[in-house]
Parts: sequence; structure tokens; C-alpha cells
Amino acid sequence: MLDAIEILDLRSYARLDARFGPGPQLIVGPNAAGKTTLLEAIVLLAWGRSHRTSTDAELVRWGSELTRIAGLAGSETVEVALVRPGAGSARKRIRVNGVARRAAGLAGLLRTVVFAPEEMLLVIGSPGLRRAAIDQLATQRAAAYARDLATYTRTLQQRNSLLRAIREETASRAELRFWDESFLEAGSAIVAARLRLLDDLAEPLARAHAEIAPDEAGAARLTLGYVTNAPALPGESPRDALARRLAETAEKEVWNGSTLVGPHRDDVAFGLDGRDLAGFASRGQQRTAILAFKLAELDLLTVQDGRPPLLLLDDVFSELDPERRAHLVRRIAGLPQAFVTTTTLADLDPALVAAATAWEVVPDGSGGGASLRSIGGVT
Repeated sequence: MLDAIEILDLRSYARLDARFGPGPQLIVGPNAAGKTTLLEAIVLLAWGRSHRTSTDAELVRWGSELTRIAGLAGSETVEVALVRPGAGSARKRIRVNGVARRAAGLAGLLRTVVFAPEEMLLVIGSPGLRRAAIDQLATQRAAAYARDLATYTRTLQQRNSLLRAIREETASRAELRFWDESFLEAGSAIVAARLRLLDDLAEPLARAHAEIAPDEAGAARLTLGYVTNAPALPGESPRDALARRLAETAEKEVWNGSTLVGPHRDDVAFGLDGRDLAGFASRGQQRTAILAFKLAELDLLTVQDGRPPLLLLDDVFSELDPERRAHLVRRIAGLPQAFVTTTTLADLDPALVAAATAWEVVPDGSGGGASLRSIGGVT
């Protein structure tokens, strides 16, 4: 649970100090008031990075050199600071109880499940959306996954640079061997962890789908399948399969100057009744599948150590019909704490409003500062 947060020079915020209690926290305000930025600050404390951008420099408020977010979660004090040394780049510093940590060291401290409007494309959107969702969940389950992912990303960058140099005949193929070994080690670990995660998600996902859409679930089971460009042959391990595919695509990789196989090109497919949901799902079926996935995330992270994660809902109630809203409200009511943004309380389920603490984002008139003003509810 998040007890308090301090924000300095994050996007449009000059500063914000707030303390929170248990239960649903409703953050109310017009568009561009800073509601999403508040959730982004919480994600920064939990993940060490934003869920909205991969460029840290975008987070530093215009005209400022430092962004700082500090949060109190139980007995842990987490601080994330971004220092902008020059245009287009930023240096990051993460501390837990005053001790420096890498982003991977945040795993398990403030676990979160984020449900944002852009995730309404999770079923039919780009594979990158689904990879990111699976990778973030895997990272929160195990810090080792975050380390493997970071190693793989660095190796992929180096390998692609070398492939371009080989194409231009300024490097030799022999130089690939070192990076191939690192690529295979980290890449196969990522694939194996993703497969374990999908296995562990299978039952929570099916249960959540049955809860939300019993008519659909009675006829078909919602599933998540791993779609890989390096499928294992009988008796092959993920590492063996990846090594084989590297050898098979070696000439084409040099021609393209990039790595053509590996977990960075894999996908996760939602399935219903044995068919890829993206190919036939109605808008309502897509919403049901995405909501089931988020509820399955909650269940899976809760089972890990008995502590439900922090749920962050960024203006998604308007995307759901009354029946799906009701299911989400029931789940929120059972959580120690959740943050929900909305432009107006009228868009929310009355049962949720009655059980929640409501806050309005209020500018302080000094050029970017803001505060949260209680506007009713449980206190």
C-alpha cells in the first residue's frame, strides 16, 4: 500500500505532496489536470520507469534539471530521481531506504497492476503491447527476469551494430560469437520464463473470464498462447531452438543488418475456442478478455506471497459497459488500496464512490504546483 508520495518537477507538476489511506482512492479532475501523471509517478516508484514513455528525459519538467519522486510504502521509502545533463537524455538514480538500487531491485516492493486506455488495444494491437504486458508481469514476479531482459536488450543492440558492420565489411563474422553466447543465454531464459508465466496464468485467466462472461466461458476457455519465431522441435530446449534459428537466418541477418529471431520478435495471442481472438472478437469480447487478463494479474501476484498488488485504473471505467464495471468494482472493493482516475464521479459506479476516498487535483496558482483536495467519501 502507498502511504504517501512527494513529486518534484515531473512533467507539468512543479510539486505535489499527498498522503493516502486504505481502500479505493478516486482522483478527479479535468483532462490535463495531472491525474495520469500522478499514476505515472506511482509506476516510477514501483517499476523504476514510466509506463507511458521509454525516454526518461520526457519526464523532467520543462525548464528543470531534476525530477524527484519519493514514496512511503509501509516501512520502505523509495526514491527515483532523474537528472537531465543535456537535451534528450537523463540520468536515473534509485534508492530504497537511502541505499542505491537498480530498477530490478524494486521487484516486489510496490507491486502494481496498471489498467490504462491504451491497453484496450491489447488483443488486436501490436505484438509489442502484449510483450510489454507479459514482461512487466514477469519482472514483478522475479528480479532475475528483469536482469535477463536488460542483458538481452544490451546484447541485441550490440549484435545489431555488429551485423551492420559485417554487412559493410568493417567487421568479421567471428566477432559475433561472443554476443551470440550472451544472446542465447539471456534469450532462452526469457522464453523459458514467459512459458512458465503463461502456464501459471492459465487457471486465473480462465476463472476471471468465467466470472465476467459466464455465457462465453461456458462454451469456450480464454487462453494465452506463446507465438515464437523459434519453435522447439521434439527434444529441443528453448536455447537449442534459438541457436538453430540463428544458424538458419545467419545470411539473411547480415543482409538486413539486424537480428531476425529471438524473444524481441515473439508474440502472445489471446485465444477463445481454439481460435485467435484478434481475428474475430467483437469490441465487447476484446474488453472482456483484457479485463480478465488484468484480474488474472491481480490473482497471480496475490498468490505469490498473499499481498494483493496496488491497482491503478486510468480512466478506464468509461471504456466498460455496466456489467463489466460491476465486476471490476467488486474486485476493487476486496483490495487493500486502488487508485482510479476520472474526469467526473458521475462516470463511476455509485457503489465504488460510496466506498472510496475522493480527491480533486487542484492547481495552487504558482505555475505548476498542485495539491489533492478531499471532496468526500471514506476518510
